[in-house]
Amino acid sequence: MRAEGIEAIREYRFAAEACGGPGKGLRDRLAKAGLQDWRADFALPEQGLLIEVEGGGWVHGRHNTGAGFAADLKKYDAAARLGWRIYRCDPAMIKSGRAIETIQILMQQGRAA
Repeated sequence: MRAEGIEAIREYRFAAEACGGPGKGLRDRLAKAGLQDWRADFALPEQGLLIEVEGGGWVHGRHNTGAGFAADLKKYDAAARLGWRIYRCDPAMIKSGRAIETIQILMQQGRAA
């Protein structure tokens, strides 16, 4: 993304931001809101876009277990309820250039909305 001039924030704590930001009392604020301190791989806050790179698909990683899959769905559900759009891609989509093309399309759509 950097090579394309896209300024993304890595490991963005979207739930923490929704609860007043990091700092004292964050765990309590998250718990009261029914949230966890989730992180998105990348975020474009001005676009309302979270980007998740789904790794481990071919090596039976955490995301492929029942519990891991369910935890990811809970995270994406929370992000959507907080008003985020979520784009999910895998390393092959990144290598081929498909992911950056889609991110650019989503950025254009976000500006038009």
